[in-house]
Amino acid sequence: MAEISTALRDDRGTDAATIIRPLGTSQREKALRILVPLAALLAFISIWQILVVWQGIPKYILPGPIDAVVALVTDSSTLWPALWVTLRITFMALGVALVGGVLLAIIIVQSRWLELALFPFTVILQVTPIIAVAPLILIYAPDTQSALMICAFLVAFFPILSNMVQGLKSVDHNLLNLFELYGAKGWQTLLFLKIPASMPYFMAGLRIAGGLSLIAAVVAEFAAGSAGQGSGLAFRLLESQYRLNLPRMFAALIMLCGTGIAIYALTSFLSWLTLHRWHESAIRREN
Repeated sequence: MAEISTALRDDRGTDAATIIRPLGTSQREKALRILVPLAALLAFISIWQILVVWQGIPKYILPGPIDAVVALVTDSSTLWPALWVTLRITFMALGVALVGGVLLAIIIVQSRWLELALFPFTVILQVTPIIAVAPLILIYAPDTQSALMICAFLVAFFPILSNMVQGLKSVDHNLLNLFELYGAKGWQTLLFLKIPASMPYFMAGLRIAGGLSLIAAVVAEFAAGSAGQGSGLAFRLLESQYRLNLPRMFAALIMLCGTGIAIYALTSFLSWLTLHRWHESAIRREN
């Protein structure tokens, strides 16, 4: 097998150390990072299916993975529209949280007094359980869909705001002094220095808020108890529970898990796309 030999030299030009690294190591590591979790998942699913069949457990107590997949196909006309309702609420709330969180963060960092006045209210909203706030929102919201979106927004808003504020306040003081030296105006410093420097923090908040908005949308649907054709996956979960239709219930859970993973993967990709050319957290280095 071919090898790479890298010589490290000191300032006198003599060999300090020699590192021998086989070619293809990174490729094997990449493959293992994918194969090991997949193998563990397949082993878990196989043990689950074998246990259900071997013990003869009824479907209304514990369905097997095959039963859940079959329900995912046979009940697709019910589950997929419900998923779309939940996704619509999730992404609408996330979009409003992104805009509102970024704008409020920019306003807050302009004045220490504004931060002291406004930030406690955002902390109160964050630490109050959404399941406790949802019934109150349902009373005052014009309709159920608006109430669900408000609940999801309240949960997704704080990670965006707090991370963006931290990012805007973490700009290198040497760069701030340089902008001041060249006579940059406040909006120029904000646009060309503070906002770009805060992007790693913003992307971290986005990854957190993406998953939380989905969780909040489902919890709000549970609290609302909305039924009918326009209901989301939370109602389908409750409906399946009441009817002891556990295969459909597991199918809905699979859809929610897959959706959460997809949202996290999407936000992680957006983070990499934004940062991989210039920020240390996203640049691959050989160690």
